[in-house]
Amino acid sequence: MVFAIFKLPYGETIATILFVIAALTDYLDGYLARKGKMVTKLGALIDPVADKLLITGALLSLVQLNKLNALIAMVILGREFAVMGLRLVAASYGTEIKVSKLGKLKTTVQFVAVTALMLGLKIGTPLIYISAIITVISGVEYYIKGAHVLKE
Repeated sequence: MVFAIFKLPYGETIATILFVIAALTDYLDGYLARKGKMVTKLGALIDPVADKLLITGALLSLVQLNKLNALIAMVILGREFAVMGLRLVAASYGTEIKVSKLGKLKTTVQFVAVTALMLGLKIGTPLIYISAIITVISGVEYYIKGAHVLKE
């Protein structure tokens, strides 16, 4: 994101390429871990944190570049950190709140929407709004799944 924010030559292109590479390696890492039955508790805890760092950097950069409304970024990031907090509380009780299919869809739509916004594609705006809606719905789903943790 430094490439894009500091207006370096070809900076937005480089930032977009690096973002896409990071998103694809995140997907590939998860796919290979599940396929090879190499899923670990540490990986299950750290992978969502890495996703949040990647999406946070991208969204904040897009806001800085006036390509994204700050309110949409706040909605997405608020949910991201609220769910991460819930998962950490659950982990402290020895419980794991697994990633749901809706959570995986949310991440995919976020990555596609951010890429489209970075490329300046018109489809990026509706995609980020769809992403925000899926993000909120999946956040509610996680809190319903984790209600037992909050009662403790």
